[in-house]
Amino acid sequence: MTAEKRLTPAVRQLRLVVEAEDYETAVAFYRDVLGLTEEDAFEGDGGAHVTIFDVGRATLEIANPAQVRMIDAVEADGQPSARMRVAFEVDDSVAATENLVSGGATLIAAPRETPWRSLNSRLSAPAGLQITLFQELGEK
Repeated sequence: MTAEKRLTPAVRQLRLVVEAEDYETAVAFYRDVLGLTEEDAFEGDGGAHVTIFDVGRATLEIANPAQVRMIDAVEADGQPSARMRVAFEVDDSVAATENLVSGGATLIAAPRETPWRSLNSRLSAPAGLQITLFQELGEK
């Protein structure tokens, strides 16, 4: 599609909705351990609860299977990632990884420098999410 034919983006926000069997544990982990800011919370009939976190800027990354295999090789010694993985940029991948593990996440791969100059770790987190923490290292 040429620049002249691009439509004005109609999407204003990306929301990833995750069902959590242990809602309270998941909310506490993402709010208190990862440090996300609670934007809103709602309750409904029948015990329905939702908490919406502000995670800053959002992107949607679409990767083909070869790219996913390459990322898995670099980031997690070839251990396959989940079909969907959530990546969070942090200031200090080592400290953040240690914090998440002590807060209930399971370490899949310790922080390591990638060819694209970030320090990435991979974890299994509450609510069934596989997450990557990444710290941008800048130019060499």
